[in-house]
Amino acid sequence: QAFSLFVKAKEVPPAGRVRWRCCQQAFEELAGIHRHVALQHGEDVGRQAGVEAGLSPSPGPALAGEAEGPGGHPCGGPEISWALPDTSHLSHEDLTSKVGEVLLYYCYCEVKDPEKLCAWQKALCQHLHLTGKVRVASEGINGTVGGSKVATSLYIEVMLSQPLFKDILCQEDFKSSAGGAHCFPDLRVGVFKEIVPMGIDPKIVSYKETGIHLSPQEFHREVEQYLSQASQGESDTILLDCRNFYESKIGHFQGCLAPDIRKFSYFPSYVDENLELFKDKRVLMYCTGGIRCERGSAYLRSKAVCREVYQLKGGIHKYLEEFPDGFYRGKLFVFDDRYAICSNEDIISACRYCGTLWDQYKLCSSQHCRQLVLTCPSCCDKGLTACCPVCQEKELKVTSRASGQTLKEECECTWRRPRVPIEHVSHRTLDAGK
Repeated sequence: QAFSLFVKAKEVPPAGRVRWRCCQQAFEELAGIHRHVALQHGEDVGRQAGVEAGLSPSPGPALAGEAEGPGGHPCGGPEISWALPDTSHLSHEDLTSKVGEVLLYYCYCEVKDPEKLCAWQKALCQHLHLTGKVRVASEGINGTVGGSKVATSLYIEVMLSQPLFKDILCQEDFKSSAGGAHCFPDLRVGVFKEIVPMGIDPKIVSYKETGIHLSPQEFHREVEQYLSQASQGESDTILLDCRNFYESKIGHFQGCLAPDIRKFSYFPSYVDENLELFKDKRVLMYCTGGIRCERGSAYLRSKAVCREVYQLKGGIHKYLEEFPDGFYRGKLFVFDDRYAICSNEDIISACRYCGTLWDQYKLCSSQHCRQLVLTCPSCCDKGLTACCPVCQEKELKVTSRASGQTLKEECECTWRRPRVPIEHVSHRTLDAGK
């Protein structure tokens, strides 16, 4: 709030394109004045926030990002630092080079002011010319951002120095892959109730009740033992993929159980409908980067039916760094314009139309459909570019409610996919060698 008020105080009457003036400089864009205030007036904003909170200015410098209470002790936990990295020594090319990487990370921690963290994140990403998606909530932060390697390195450095994440977030928590700012259409930073949308109030099912974390090496040994026992019909373990069906379709661990769900918010219902399946079982869970397992394992544990619940720390990303030719086969689906990244040459999925091996997704060609489709070049050349016959045969028109709210187009894929699939363990077969 103090930051917003400070920026607002710098507004000037309309004078061409100039909207703010500060330190004898003119600013036309909100991002520009945000960067300037964060870089040059962090202390001023901090003092203003202290005045608004009724705190007296401390006689000496406090620890970075902390407000001191009576007796010099930090009060209210670590505050959010507005610091942005110095980029004056870097060229525009250094920060905007298309040759870069995509970072995936999350951090569960108590955030007292999600709006302030959101504003800082937006200013930081704009300052570094990063694109992507960042979700902020009172339970932490979850981000996927892309940019030049210089920019992403600075981003990690600043994130690790943020007092809010001190002793929680570390270098190893950032998963990286080849890419850049071009992998995302824009930058989206927002405040949400959950940093991963499971649809369950974090106060009811908390990340603090998560399963037991296994390193990639430990997880590899567990999967090896599980596959050996499963091939002999002796396993008491379930290897659970808690991602969506279109993710597991193009890549998964051998012998896994991959629920036929379209959104992670369907995962709790899937668990509720299949409690008998998990009764007295050891469950090994995994997802892309580990964040869905944090809440997913907590939800599964809350049902008190499993004997033990484990999860892959760092997700598939970290596992593939250690075991590119391990037990995970196929591509790793990612939520950006790349759709998938590769660690091995295996193709485990097929073209939707001709059945030939194919694993490169495209959006359905039907104008308003947002389903992903696997269609090989040969079928594309024949005009087979939609997700199902309904979309292929005609363009469905978007209908609107009286209120003007646009309805999403539904097609055969939507109609035929049950919201909560029920797994029947007696009908399930595990082929360890497949």
